[in-house]
Amino acid sequence: MTTSMTKHALIVRGGWTGHQPVETTDSFRPFLAEQGYEVRVEESTAVYTDADYLAGVDVIVQTNTMNTIEGDELHGLIAAVAGGTGLAGWHGGIADSYRNSSDYLQLIGGQFAAHPPKAPRDELAGEASDNYVRYTVDIVPEQADHPIVAGISDFELTTEQYWVLSDDYNDVLATTTLAAREFDPWHRPVTSPAIWTRRWGKGRIFVSTPGHDLAVVQDPNVRTIIERGILWASR
Repeated sequence: MTTSMTKHALIVRGGWTGHQPVETTDSFRPFLAEQGYEVRVEESTAVYTDADYLAGVDVIVQTNTMNTIEGDELHGLIAAVAGGTGLAGWHGGIADSYRNSSDYLQLIGGQFAAHPPKAPRDELAGEASDNYVRYTVDIVPEQADHPIVAGISDFELTTEQYWVLSDDYNDVLATTTLAAREFDPWHRPVTSPAIWTRRWGKGRIFVSTPGHDLAVVQDPNVRTIIERGILWASR
């Protein structure tokens, strides 16, 4: 059912095409419309310099992997979130967007570091699927009633498993544990945040590391979490 009061969502997409930024964001546009959002789509971060426009945006949905951002654009994004505009995204589109900016890393609270391969390097075929492993997303028991993950049990995916560098200001809703296999250089399993929220000024931030491509965001658990995360982050 469409709500009567129009809200405003801004989709900012781009960067590495392997993450299907167009296809994945387009897949959420019907949901946003059903929830009463008027949706604007931008293929550039230049929109982040428009402070007057951003002040009226309820949520930014960003998927923009391995890209760069100008200083005034980043300042505009951070100011908008601090002012109450929500920010939501998935996978590298939010957790590996602007490697050139420590300020962005502080805003988001997690930076992609690695996605371990499924086999030793000399046994790989040089394809994207080399980095697809079967792994579990573990809901944090203390967060089981959070509106983003309520009613969702631990679930498995076969896709890239993100190792992210993060800090304890995140409110972690789910984790994933990367195994330490005999061919890995690390010596023990590593537990990494998989889904988290973060508050910045008056704004809310939502991050899901699952979301490599359209197939992953169409997984029922991932889809539900991202849809709820967008609504949770929204002004």
